[in-house]
Parts: sequence; C-alpha cells; structure tokens
Amino acid sequence: MNFKLFICFSFGMTALAWRPVSAQIKIANDPVYKNLDTTVKPGDNFFMYANGGWIKKNPIPAAYSSWGIGNVVSEDLRDRLKKLNEDAEKANAAKGTSTQKIGDFYYSGLDTVTIEKLGINAIKVPLNRIDQIKTKQDVLDVAAYLNTVGVRSFIGLGVGQDAKNSVKMMLHLRQAGLGLPNRDYYFKTDARTTKVRNDYAQTHLPAMLKLSGLSDPALADAVFSIEKSLADSSRTLVALRDQYKNYHKMPVAQLNKLTPHINWTNLFQKAGFEKADTVIVGQPEYYTEVDKALTQYPVADWKAYLRWKLVSAYAPYLSKDFEQENFRFSGTVLSGRKEQLPRWKRVLDTENGLMGELLGQLFVKEYFPPASKKRYVDMVEAIRTAYREHIEKLDWMSPETKQKALLKLKTINPKVGFPDKWRDFSNLQISRVSYAQNVMNGRNWQYLENIHKLGMPVDHTEWNMTPQTYNANYSPSNNEITLPAAQFMIPGIKDANVDDAVAYGYVAASTIGHEITHGFDDQGRQYDAKGNLKAWWTPQDSARFTRRAQKLVDQFNGYKVLDSLHVNGKATLGENIADLGGIVLGLDAFKKTAQYKAGKTINGLTPVQRFFLGYSLGWLGHERDEALANQVMTDVHSPGYLRVNAPFSDVDEFYTAFGIKKGDPMWIDPDKRVRIW
Repeated sequence: MNFKLFICFSFGMTALAWRPVSAQIKIANDPVYKNLDTTVKPGDNFFMYANGGWIKKNPIPAAYSSWGIGNVVSEDLRDRLKKLNEDAEKANAAKGTSTQKIGDFYYSGLDTVTIEKLGINAIKVPLNRIDQIKTKQDVLDVAAYLNTVGVRSFIGLGVGQDAKNSVKMMLHLRQAGLGLPNRDYYFKTDARTTKVRNDYAQTHLPAMLKLSGLSDPALADAVFSIEKSLADSSRTLVALRDQYKNYHKMPVAQLNKLTPHINWTNLFQKAGFEKADTVIVGQPEYYTEVDKALTQYPVADWKAYLRWKLVSAYAPYLSKDFEQENFRFSGTVLSGRKEQLPRWKRVLDTENGLMGELLGQLFVKEYFPPASKKRYVDMVEAIRTAYREHIEKLDWMSPETKQKALLKLKTINPKVGFPDKWRDFSNLQISRVSYAQNVMNGRNWQYLENIHKLGMPVDHTEWNMTPQTYNANYSPSNNEITLPAAQFMIPGIKDANVDDAVAYGYVAASTIGHEITHGFDDQGRQYDAKGNLKAWWTPQDSARFTRRAQKLVDQFNGYKVLDSLHVNGKATLGENIADLGGIVLGLDAFKKTAQYKAGKTINGLTPVQRFFLGYSLGWLGHERDEALANQVMTDVHSPGYLRVNAPFSDVDEFYTAFGIKKGDPMWIDPDKRVRIW
C-alpha cells in the first residue's frame, strides 16, 4: 500500500527544516530515535517524522492487514506463549489441570489430519438441530440454542450491568444478525463498498452454503435478503453511541407485546434465563423487524440463514475448504491480507480468546516483574493527580459539577498488570479429540459464565482482558480502567531501560491518561462516580462541554483518508477526546519527574520531544487500504496516524517543542485549537 494515499499532509521533503540539537547523552537502543525519518519536517507530518524510518524498513507482511508496534508486541507474545503451549503439550499432565487443558487445546488445533477427517461433522450436533427445524417456533428455539455455543444469529442476547443501576446484572438484547461488518455495507453505493457487498452476496455466501451441503443459489439470495432487512432496521455507528436512546428497560411481558410472534418467556428459558422477568432492549425497532421477518420469510430460508451463521462462526476451525473460503473473504476482501497466519499462531490466538487467563497465569510469572507493576501503579496516580489539577483550574465548569467530577476521578479503580483473583476453569472440558469441539466447549463455558451472572452481585475483581493482551479499556459502569501487562511492553527493550519521557508518552498519555479521560468523554461523562447513567452535570456545563467537543467533531470530519472516505468525527468523538486528554495529562504528569526537571537531551532530543515521540510510538504502524476503509466505516477509533497528528495540533507545547510555524500543514491557530480537559 502507498501510505501517501491516505496521509492528508504533505511530507515529501528532501531537506531538513528542523534538526534536534546536539546530544548530551547517547544511547544505542533508543526506542524512539531509531524510528525517525528526518527527511520529514515535524510540522508537515509528525507521525511520519516520528515513525517513518521504521515504516520504510517494515513493509506489511502478506499475512497481515496492518503492521505496527501492536503486531510486533503480539509476535513477541506469541513466541513466548508458543513455548508455554509446547511444554504443556509434552507434559502428559493429569486430566483437569491447567497444563492438560492448554496442551490438549494446542494439540487439537495443530492436528490437521483429524480436522480434515472430521470436516463438517465436527459441528454435526448443532447442524442436526438446524436440519430438524420444521416450524417458526423451531427457528426461535434453535436460535436460542446457538447462542449457547457462541453463534450470534438474529438474537443478540447477554448479561451485563444495568447502565442506570450499576450494581445489578441485567439481561440485555441488542441488534445482531448481520454477516457484513455493519449496516452501511448493505446500503452504501461507493465502488469500494459495492465491491465488498457483491462478493459477499454473490460469491462468499453461496460458496459457504454449498460447502455446508446447500447448493441451491436461491437460498443464498434468501439469506442475504434476511440480513438486508435486519440491516435496514439496525442503527448506525453514530446512533449506537447515544447511551440514553439505546436504553429501554421493560418487563418481558411488554417485550412480548412489542414482538407478538416471539414468545420471549419461552425463548429465554431455552437460552438458560429462567429467572429473567425484565430486559434492557438496546434497539427496539430492530426486534420489531425481526418479528416481521419471521412472518415474511419461509422456514426453509431461516434454516439456511441459521446454517450460514453456524458455519461462518466455526469455519476457521473446520477443514481446509471452509477455512480457506472464510479467509478469502474475511481476510483478503475485507482486510487486504494476502495469506493466512501460520496455523500455530491462529491456534494460539483462538486459545487466548477462550481461555486466556490460564495462559496469563503462566505469562506474568515469567515476564512481568513486580518493579514494572509498581512503576505503572505509581504512574496511574501521577495521572490522577494531574487530572485533579486540570479540573480544579477549568474556567468553563461550575464548582457544583467540579465537585462531582473530582469525586468520580477519585473513585476510578485501576486494574494494573494482571488480576488479583484468577477465573476458575475447572468446568471447562478440553481434549485432543476435536479442535472445533474444544472451541465449542470454550464458547459454551463463556456463555454459562455470563448467564450465571444474572441477578448476582457485580464481581469487581473480574478482568475483561487477559494480562497478555496489547490493549486497555475503561468501564463506565464500574468506573474502572484495565491496563494489562502486555500494554506496557516496548519491543526490544526492557521496561527498566525505558526513560520516563518515553514511558510517560507511550503509557501515561496514550494508555493511562487516555483511559481515565474516557470517564469524562462525551459518553463516559454521562455516568456518575458509582457507574450509573445519570445527569450529574449542570445543564450549563453540559452545554459548554458539548460546544468544545463539537470543535473536535468538526476537526476530524475534515480529515480525508481514502477515496471519498472521511473520518466520522461524531462516531470517533469519544476516542478523540480521550487521545487529546491523555496527551495533556501525560505531559503535565511528566513535568513533575526528575528527567523533565534535569532537562538533559538523549540522542539530541529534549525530554519534551521524547515525550511526544513516546506517544507517537504507541501508534507506530501502517495498514492496507482495505483495512483502512473497513476501520473508517466500522470503528470508533480514528486511523493511527491521525491519533498523533490531529491531537498534537491542539497542544501548545507541541508547537514549542518542535518549532512548528504558521503555514506548516499541522498548524492550527491558537484560538481554534480544541481545549477540553
């Protein structure tokens, strides 16, 4: 991919307009200096100045849709986890132990002889359930059953916290049912989206159904027709971000009236929710359409639809013909990947998704020392202190709202590195008999874990990510941030050797500050200190916040990334607020460190310059056009390069640190820069 096609700023410079000053300290393994592309002016395109040297040397491998620091960390993690799995596979461990489950799962995923021999018979139990459907009631019963083995059809069912009463675990219904990434893929008419949709409807769907035993092309047309009708009543990416409009609590009896052809009392019992008397429906109009579609389409069409949902959900774990067609569409057409990952990597990724905490227990023992955990626990508090100071100094927020904001900030619970209490996997059954069956067992175990939470107290010790996950998040209902150990890793350098300037940019700003700011972004700010969806701002403060946030919406709407595709400023607003907030908080926290106060340069870079480069390191990478287009249409995150260039253009210290002048492509006039937190 030609990266210049979607960079909105010009960076084809051959002469330097800015150079770092001569070094006082030189180090060989500098995680930021080695990535610089000094043919690019920082004020033209800082992302490419910071990361272009690495990008030039690291083309996207054929098996990937993008390639960047997250991939490099993941490759390192896979290598480490591979050894743990290989040791477990050879251990001959007692049945029921963690080692046995890890080893047998890994073995079954690599046992291609058995996988090919079983073919589609690996999922014959749910397949037989579908084949036996005779009535519309059977359609509903089987759809409920498929949820229990991890197949999401037209019923989006699960247990989660009540947004308006966060101590209660409630049954939720959300829109589901689509085979393409979201509703826009069914209706947009640009050439890129049309090509994807036509391949899906005319090639992929018929091919997968034929492999499953249905050769009538009319049935593929029927499946697509069902999905399109469901897509037509599905909400857009932007509409799904309105917390109040996606909250409709109702008794099950009321839900039955909303959809007269669906007996939800019966369906919930079949799905294991016998106790459910109330449900939170995210998008009622979607289920009105489901009810209508059940009367509109014949049973044969619904059988084909459910067969398709089952086969597509399990295709990666079946024989080669299913696996290859699934990759052709999902991997190549949607994401631009040229080849699959090696099987052992795919098996590890699947294992991580199903039983990651088993691996995580072994991972943290070897790779996350106590000193690293302390460093980032302390960094969380440094960011919390900086945020408190920011709130106290705000000139647009009233004392009444400030008091409540400070309480919320104080009560944010940080989860750092790994859980204090690990999940109990004793009921998970894993053997060497069938890879697909192991996946099914794992998905059923996860489902049962979820439904057993209904009516139970919220477990605040539970993690929603594994320690070996390169990611982090904020939970508005729990008012907590989760920061897995892997998120702190920089490839090729020990944590102890990363200077504070880089660490505060790479972790404090892009991760810790980012996640804490989510508690106060356009969505997170609607939840109070106890995690309840509640109007705790004064109307005047809310209006002031909205005006400032709108400036960020307008800024991002102006970024064109591919063809006619622009960033959706409204859909990405929460992440963009969190990026900007993380940067200003991380910088102020860094200013209190000894390294900042000493002011010494390293490899010619000042501490503040290294901070901005450290933040940029967190978004190092590039992606194929197909993956970029998919991200813009389906993701609430902006493209990585804009997560650097756009918020930096709003931060005054960035201009000073790198000598950005009026007329430079990244320049924004001071009075037009976005300032929220």
